[in-house]
Amino acid sequence: MRRIRIALVVAVIGLSVVGALPAGAAGTSSVTVWTWNVAGWTMHRGSTTDGLVGQITSSVTNRGADLVALNELCQGQYDAVVSSLRAAGWPRDASNFARFEAHSTTACGGKPFGLAIFSKEPLGGANRYTLSSDGSTEARKLLCAPLQSSPHLRFCTTHITPLNQDLGGEKINVIQLTEVRNRVEAFDAAGDTVLVAGDFNAQPSYGRLDAWYSPTVDTAVNSHNTGAYRELDDTDARCPGYGEATTESAPGIESCGQTSKIDLIFVRATRVVGSYSADSLAIPPCGSAPCSDHRVLYGSVQVSVTPGG
Repeated sequence: MRRIRIALVVAVIGLSVVGALPAGAAGTSSVTVWTWNVAGWTMHRGSTTDGLVGQITSSVTNRGADLVALNELCQGQYDAVVSSLRAAGWPRDASNFARFEAHSTTACGGKPFGLAIFSKEPLGGANRYTLSSDGSTEARKLLCAPLQSSPHLRFCTTHITPLNQDLGGEKINVIQLTEVRNRVEAFDAAGDTVLVAGDFNAQPSYGRLDAWYSPTVDTAVNSHNTGAYRELDDTDARCPGYGEATTESAPGIESCGQTSKIDLIFVRATRVVGSYSADSLAIPPCGSAPCSDHRVLYGSVQVSVTPGG
């Protein structure tokens, strides 16, 4: 997409917070978020040597990512990514930049499978939440952590179920989306600026995301919104309100003739300072096969952040 350049209030290496502000006033941080569903078991069988780890590391470093989320990751792959990012010199603190949360303790050939977050800056303690069960053996999660140096800036990832069955009169995917949103709203009420990235298993045009998107997103393919959030690719000129595809599914009218987008990066609209943008990347090869059935999504945004702890 045509990237919208962000006018930085301050330019500092990595995440930056404007200083010399009154207590409780908001500083400003410019952040690049990078997220990928890597299909670590279904397409890699947990391998750490087929090229996936190298593709993750090179993309994270080449795109200048500050915050990284990985979905469908085997724990052995997580350990390998930690080692690879350390070797690349990406984290500022090589001992404190990554968190893993299992969706299953056995789904990777008898070993754990789940999601992970990584940060260029050191992380604080993780928040780990189990979402309502979809009836499968996989326990869907929300994983979050703040930055140590900026504890009111918090990063989260989730992977919402693809299932759509009723559970007590409500669809299970709607229940999980609501649970995630409520947690994020609680962080916001406590003064946190939250960025949440991952595989939401819902296209921006779907009604179950109306409670996420701000009413300021009102386009031919994404309207009737009642939420408080902007998605970092919702200004893409090729499909306003929707963004750029992140999967290789069949093209659809609601996606402006593209394949579908289900990987998203949300931030509360009131926390956005100035412009923002995002891109999805072509799926790279891992040997002779594609690395995933999802594309990397990465985006940059300038946000207001309350200083202090």
